[in-house]
Amino acid sequence: MDYLRFLSRNWLFLLAGFLLTFTSSYGQTFFISLFAGEIKADFGLSDGQWGGVYTIGTTMSAIAMIWAGVLTDRFRVRALALGVMIGLALACLSMAVVPNWILLIFVIFALRFTGQGMMSQLGAVAMVRWFEASRGKALSLSSMGFAAGQAILPVLFVALFALSTWRNLWVLAAAIVLLTIPVILWLLRQERTPQSMVNATQIAGMRGEHWTRAQMLRCGLFFLMIPLIAGPATWGTALFFQQVHLTEVKGWDLVSYVALMPFYTLASVCSTFASGWAIDRFGVSRIIPFQMLPFAVSFAVLAYADTIFMAGIGLTIFGLGQGMQSTVPAVFWAEYFGTRHLGAIKAVAAALMVFGSAIGPGITGWLIDLGITFPEQMLPISAYYVLAAALAALGIARYRPLLNR
Repeated sequence: MDYLRFLSRNWLFLLAGFLLTFTSSYGQTFFISLFAGEIKADFGLSDGQWGGVYTIGTTMSAIAMIWAGVLTDRFRVRALALGVMIGLALACLSMAVVPNWILLIFVIFALRFTGQGMMSQLGAVAMVRWFEASRGKALSLSSMGFAAGQAILPVLFVALFALSTWRNLWVLAAAIVLLTIPVILWLLRQERTPQSMVNATQIAGMRGEHWTRAQMLRCGLFFLMIPLIAGPATWGTALFFQQVHLTEVKGWDLVSYVALMPFYTLASVCSTFASGWAIDRFGVSRIIPFQMLPFAVSFAVLAYADTIFMAGIGLTIFGLGQGMQSTVPAVFWAEYFGTRHLGAIKAVAAALMVFGSAIGPGITGWLIDLGITFPEQMLPISAYYVLAAALAALGIARYRPLLNR
C-alpha cells in the first residue's frame, strides 16, 4: 500500500524517471549485443576484436562522463534530457550507416555516453534529489525502466531480425527515442527544483558535511567500494555481451536463451522493490554487504549449467543482484557524501561503471580468443564478487559511525 500511495501522489515524476531509464536501453550492452553476430560478420571482426572496439568506445564514454555528469548539479533534468536524447537518437542513426570498424568505435562511444551514461545518470540523480525520505521507493519504481527495457526490447528486436536488416532496426530505435522526447518534456513541464538549487533541503553526509568530489576521492571508503561499484557493470556487461558466444559454447538456441529474459526481469523487479523498501526501512548500510552475493551465486550456477532450464535459474539469481544494484549505490552516495555535490560524485561512480562495462567485454573477448571460453571464466568472476562483498562490508563497518545518525 505504501508503494501505491507513493505512486499515486508522484506518478508524473516517477513516470519521467521510468522513461529516462527505459530510454537508456539503446545504449546498454544487453541491447547492443543483440547485433554482435551481424556486426562481426559485416566488419570481419573476431570476438576479441569486437570486444576491443567496444572497450575503446566505452572507455572514451567513461572519461567523458567524469565531466558531463557534473552538469546534473547545474541544470534541470528537463533541459539536459532534451539534448541527451537527441544525441542518443543521432547515435542510433549513426549505427545504421556506420561503414567501417574505425568509425564504429566512435558510434559505440556515442551510444554508451548518451544511453548508458547520461540517461542513467539523469534518472538516478533525479530520483535521489526529488525524493528525500523515500529515495528507495523512488529508485525502485523508476528503475522499472531498466527492467522493462531488458524484458521487452531483446525479445522484440530478435523477432524483428526475421523481418528487417540489423541496420534498419537501429533506425527504428532512433525513431522510438525521438517519439519519447515530447512525452518526457510534458511530464517534466512542472519539474521540481533540484536540491542543488535549494540549500534548505540538502542532506549532509559523513561528519555532517557536504563532501566535494575531491574530498571523496581522498576517502578510504571510496576505494573500498570501487570493486562493488565497478564489478556488476564489468561482469554483468560481459554476460550480456558474450551471450551469442555463451549460447554457442553451451549448445543453446539464442532465441530460447533470450526468451529467459522475462524471468531475469521478474527477479530484478522483485528485488528492486524489496531493496527499495529495505533501504527506507533499515538504511542502505545494512543492505550493501549482501549486494554482491546473488551475482557470485549466479555466475557459479551459469558456469556449470548444461540445460536451458539451469540457465534460467542462473539468470534469475543474477536478476536478484541486478535489482539491488538499481537502488543501493545511488542511495549510498547521497547518504555517505551528501547531496550538494551529488551530480559530481555520482559522475565518478557512473564513470567507474561505464569503465567497468568497457573492460568486461574486452577482457572476456581476449580470453576467448586465447581459447578460454566464457563459461570457463565464470568461477573466477564469482570469486571476484565475494571479494567485493568483503571489502564493502569492511568499508561500511569502518565509516558508518561517521554518519552520526
